[in-house]
Amino acid sequence: IAQGEQVFKEIRCNACHLDEVQTSNRSKLAEVRDQTIRPYTDMLLHDMGEGLADNFVEGLANGQMWRTPALWGIGYTQYVAAGTPTGYLHDGRARTLTEAIVWHGGEAEVIKNRFINLNSDDRQALLAFLGSL
Repeated sequence: IAQGEQVFKEIRCNACHLDEVQTSNRSKLAEVRDQTIRPYTDMLLHDMGEGLADNFVEGLANGQMWRTPALWGIGYTQYVAAGTPTGYLHDGRARTLTEAIVWHGGEAEVIKNRFINLNSDDRQALLAFLGSL
């Protein structure tokens, strides 16, 4: 898992899936102010390329733009819905984490290619790390 976290950072998955975010101090609830959380997202819209486009325009987002989903809890995806298969990626269409990564395009094309070019040990370590979140 530690090796996978290092690979995650080396190939720059953390460019969009930030490993640390500071909450604001403006919440009405004191217990959530100024907290460090680890959602593995930047909560921003990114162009993910034509392969993931749904051609649905909403506000400032065109059909190729997706908000970076939080990766925290992704290790539980396979266990939710009483064993019913659930999906990965921004909209749940990927059946595996590998498929989700390989479908990245647009702004993430370079990072996807870095994943594809990983050796088997590094790829498995990265997937183990993601499964630990």
